[in-house]
Amino acid sequence: HVQLVESGGDSVEAGGSLRLSCLASGPPYTHKYMAWFRRAPGNAREGVAAIDSDHTPTYADSVKGRFTISKDDAKSTLYLQMDSLKPEDSAMYYCAADQMVRADWLRLTDVEYNYWGQGTQVTVS
Repeated sequence: HVQLVESGGDSVEAGGSLRLSCLASGPPYTHKYMAWFRRAPGNAREGVAAIDSDHTPTYADSVKGRFTISKDDAKSTLYLQMDSLKPEDSAMYYCAADQMVRADWLRLTDVEYNYWGQGTQVTVS
């Protein structure tokens, strides 16, 4: 059974930073591929950043240069360091995981992931 628990969401001023964490439980092979998604009110869920089993990152254009995804395999924890935050980054952020993604170009596609956390709220004003 895979469980993902996010933490680290908060309210910050524009230009500030936050670090989100996602603790994964269950067999390690079930969360070899992990990603962060976000959903703002009225918007579709958006892929933000993903990381594969070799720790190769993928970023949405909207966050490149500002966000950094990383993973600590020993702690089964996924991180998202968010710097230079903008009001448009405000959203509920979700951690997602699965044992595989069908293709590199699908890493930020939500249907590729079967396991999801409950989300953590980020508000930038």
